[in-house]
Amino acid sequence: MLYLSSYEIRENKRRDAYCFRVPAIAHETRREFTSSVTFFEGENGSGKSTLLEALARSIGMPALGANDTRRDHTLEAVDPLANALKLSFKTKPKYSFFLRAEDFFGFIQRIRNTRESMRKELDAIDREYAGRSDYAKSLAAMPYASSITALDSRYGENPDAQSHGESFMSVFSSRMHEGGLYLLDEPEAALSPTRQLALLSMLDELRGSSQFIIATHSPILLSLPSAEILSFKSDGIIPAAYSDLDSIEVLRSFLRSPERYHKLLGIDTESADE
Repeated sequence: MLYLSSYEIRENKRRDAYCFRVPAIAHETRREFTSSVTFFEGENGSGKSTLLEALARSIGMPALGANDTRRDHTLEAVDPLANALKLSFKTKPKYSFFLRAEDFFGFIQRIRNTRESMRKELDAIDREYAGRSDYAKSLAAMPYASSITALDSRYGENPDAQSHGESFMSVFSSRMHEGGLYLLDEPEAALSPTRQLALLSMLDELRGSSQFIIATHSPILLSLPSAEILSFKSDGIIPAAYSDLDSIEVLRSFLRSPERYHKLLGIDTESADE
């Protein structure tokens, strides 16, 4: 399902901003999305995260992080590009969010702070309603108790006690629904290969009703059949086939003969720690 159908990069008064000096973005003028799952692929610094952040900022998406995109000061650097984007939607999604893997701990902190705040309110109600009827106390406490129950149901009673990967998958499962537009920046960073396969299956299950734009290095995620892969190069953003990606060829070559790469890198395969 396509919600965001295309974007156009219009002229901007701040064309001297760094985001316009990234070669892949400097060559970009207009892009139509052709699949409900689009991957941004490229080397570090190639511009894939910059464009993804600008899209999220331009849309004004809620963020799974310490702050929402419109209040996140770390995204201000991409504002010239975000302001230059003209977005075209086929229809508005029911749900959406933007996730940077590096911000995920901030999101868990937000959940913890919200839960703690509501528990303090419940303690205050206990003190304030001491001596009054249980009915009156339950009415006052109901909004806070219901909110805590909803948080626990969605994210678990203690997401801090889960591993990073478990927390990631719990949030993906609870927040990604049919009818959504989701922008994810390197979601594989916290996921083992097995959990990346679980996310791959989730993407396949939801892509008939939702749209995903994902910046990634993961060969597992990039393998999703019929997904659109946009490779960020020095001469522009180029549609690419999975089998033709430089990163996939390097990985295949390494797996065929890791010893050859050890030799090229000067790694001593004969010695061992004693």
